Amino acid sequence: MTPVARLLFSLFAATLLALFGTGRAMAQPATPAPPAQMPAMSDSCPGLIAGTSPRMIPVALRRAALASDEVRLTYVGHSTFLIESPRLVRVATDYNDMVRPPVTPDIVTMNKAHSTHYSLNPEPGIKLILRGWREDGKPAGHDRTLGDVRVRSVATNIRTWDEGTDRHGNSIFIFEIAGLCIAHLGHLHHTLTQQQLHEIGRVDVVLVPVDGTYTLDIEGMIEVLQGLKAPLMVPMHFFSEYTLNRFLDRVRKDYVVEHADTPSRVLSRAKLPGKPTVLVLPGH
Repeated sequence: MTPVARLLFSLFAATLLALFGTGRAMAQPATPAPPAQMPAMSDSCPGLIAGTSPRMIPVALRRAALASDEVRLTYVGHSTFLIESPRLVRVATDYNDMVRPPVTPDIVTMNKAHSTHYSLNPEPGIKLILRGWREDGKPAGHDRTLGDVRVRSVATNIRTWDEGTDRHGNSIFIFEIAGLCIAHLGHLHHTLTQQQLHEIGRVDVVLVPVDGTYTLDIEGMIEVLQGLKAPLMVPMHFFSEYTLNRFLDRVRKDYVVEHADTPSRVLSRAKLPGKPTVLVLPGH
C-alpha cells in the first residue's frame, strides 16, 4: 500500500470511529408501556413503582445510565425542571412556551398563575398533559401512571389579579419515582392546611418557589417547608441573585445550603442528605 493510500485509509477509519464509536447516533428509544394496574401504595408516597429492571436504552441517548433507584433532576429555568426516571420517562414541570427542556417530555404538568407556567401549544408527542386546574373550579385531582412514574396532584388556591381568590387554581404535583417522592409546589400562594399536608404525604425532595413576592412570602414558604419536612429542598422561581440570596440568607440558620456546579443532579434515597439541605442548581 502506498503512503497516500495508507493516509486515506487512516482518515476513513477515524471518521467511522467518530461517527459510531462515540455514541452520537440519535436513535429514538421505544416508548415504555404503562403498567396494567396502579401499584399498591402506603404512607401516601412510598415510591414503590420502579420494581422492574430499566429497559434497554440506545447508547447514543445515554448521558449517564440511571440505576433502578436513581432519578435525574435538571433545572431548566424559572419553575421548569426535567425529571428523568430509570426507564427514561421524562417529566417537565410547569411546562410553558418560554422555558422548555431540550427534549420532548413524556409527561408535562402546568399551573395557570402566569403564562410562564403553562402552554396552549404543547409539543406533539407528549403522552400526558396534566393541568393543575379545572375550568369548573374543582380540584384537578390527577393520579396517573406512565411507565415507572406516578404523578398525583393536591389542589391549592391562588390570588387573582383583583386580589380575590381562585379556589383550586394551583396544584402541587407529587412525582413518585424509583423510591423517591418529589413535590413541585407550583405557584403556591398560601401556607398548607393539615389536610393538604396529609394528602401530600411523605416527601423526599421539594421544588420550592423562593421569590417571596409573586408566590408566598419567605416566612410563609419556610413554614411550608417545615411542615413538609423534606431532607432536600431545591429553589426555583427566583428572578435574580438578589432574590435567591435573600431566601438563602434567611434559611441558613435552619438548613444546610449547598451550591451545585451544574444544573443536573442524580438523586436516590441512599444519597439524601443526613441534615435538611437546600440545594441550589444554576439558573433562574
